[in-house]
Amino acid sequence: MKLLPVVLLLAPVLTRCQQLVLPLDCSDIHNDDRSRPSGVFTIYPIGATSAVQVYCDMDSQEGGWTVFQRRMDGSVNFYRPWDQYKTGFGSAAGEYWLGLENLFHLTLRKRYELLVDMEDFEGNQVFARYSSFSISPESYGYRLHVSGFTDGGAGDSLGYHSGQKFSTFDKDQDNKGDGNCARLRLGAFWYNGCFRANPNGVYRWGADGTVSAVGVEWSHWKGHDYSLKSISMKIRPVQ
Repeated sequence: MKLLPVVLLLAPVLTRCQQLVLPLDCSDIHNDDRSRPSGVFTIYPIGATSAVQVYCDMDSQEGGWTVFQRRMDGSVNFYRPWDQYKTGFGSAAGEYWLGLENLFHLTLRKRYELLVDMEDFEGNQVFARYSSFSISPESYGYRLHVSGFTDGGAGDSLGYHSGQKFSTFDKDQDNKGDGNCARLRLGAFWYNGCFRANPNGVYRWGADGTVSAVGVEWSHWKGHDYSLKSISMKIRPVQ
């Protein structure tokens, strides 16, 4: 009978431990405390041993967006091989890519929508929004599935890429029969043959036709010879 008080004292501690839930994405963090500002947070897209840092956009369009791609100043080289696009690179505080494997596991566990925010060097800001976004596993080439476009001034440059596998300069999975789009366009993406969007291209400063179609581009807004000042791709569970 003397052991009973000890068990009762431990019970609340065990209950609190059992209730600890690791955030899968930024929406979990946002829903836990809607007063949190945008910034770098830790999420667990694959499980308890898969902690990764991401930038959470708590301000754009109702908040809770998990940013998986961000370009803003050219500080990170995005012309990288397959293994780095698979696992991720860069810094969540600046430019980075979350990683295809993390992105696959996120879209496997929840239904997501996609928001693409972008800005030119004149200060104009537009977006493209898609009501459905997911990617297939690596065995299927991390194939892109996107639909349900809503125009925020940018136009639909991503729809052309839906259904395509991801390509890098050392892993050609595009539909261009006479070359590797990643090599030709100096980037990595779900290239078709080749692109309407090239967010992982070479960071350049605005309009420059010296070498066509290699910049950070969204063709339906600025064409193939204007490299954007910033672009970010972010997902959130369908509300």
